[in-house]
Amino acid sequence: MKFMKTTNLFLILAMLLSVLGCTTEPIGVGAKAPRGADLLFDGSRESLDGNWIYWEGPRFSAEMPISWNLVNDPGDEGSVMNSNDPAAAGGLYGSADIVTKKAYRDFRLHVEFLIEKAGGNSGVYLQNRYEIQVLDGDSTKHGMAAVINEVASSYDPYHGTGEWNSYDIMFRAARFKDGKRVEKAMVSNYFNGIKVYTNIEINQVWGGPNSGIDGGNDGGKGITDSPQGLKLQAEGHDVLYRNIWIKELDLTEANTDF
Repeated sequence: MKFMKTTNLFLILAMLLSVLGCTTEPIGVGAKAPRGADLLFDGSRESLDGNWIYWEGPRFSAEMPISWNLVNDPGDEGSVMNSNDPAAAGGLYGSADIVTKKAYRDFRLHVEFLIEKAGGNSGVYLQNRYEIQVLDGDSTKHGMAAVINEVASSYDPYHGTGEWNSYDIMFRAARFKDGKRVEKAMVSNYFNGIKVYTNIEINQVWGGPNSGIDGGNDGGKGITDSPQGLKLQAEGHDVLYRNIWIKELDLTEANTDF
């Protein structure tokens, strides 16, 4: 009888989580990397230099080693990295963006960011193609948490400047047959622990060749069949990052809900 009661409680809890759109995955600010995940940045210079390089796109103008400074975490202990690379001053995205040395296809991603000042701007690029916007003060399709130019900003969960925020993302890469795209890339996202969109199909790369891989192919519509790294954008603003981890997946079905 005790076993049956316990089982029923678990079933009820699972049903509640489903109804409320919750997940049993580690999400939100401070979420720890699960077993099997790659810890891409832990606050150390070793993890920055070991996992990241500059993306050498057409506008690239920085020099190794990476000039994203490690600074004290303004809200906690430890060190974080500041995306305000001197080479990107004036909003020159693509001049000093950093990308992981390892390429990824399908994955579960966690990234935390803090925008220090009003209007601060950066971006998280899935496969160095598809931007999830990091931009204070903008709630349009170009604004905070938007799959840029694809789905409108989900601004309400944003904690504001000077506070840590998190994206928890499930991503499935585009699928190809005989060299032609037959399924678009797909993404779901929790913003600060709140599910803000599910199974959004991504049509193209936006922002031109300086934005990322395939940005210059057929106006961003010429998506190629190649895994790529996770990229963080430098735009000359004080946007901080910490606690970045990613877990490789093999999503055979076109579903990124979690």
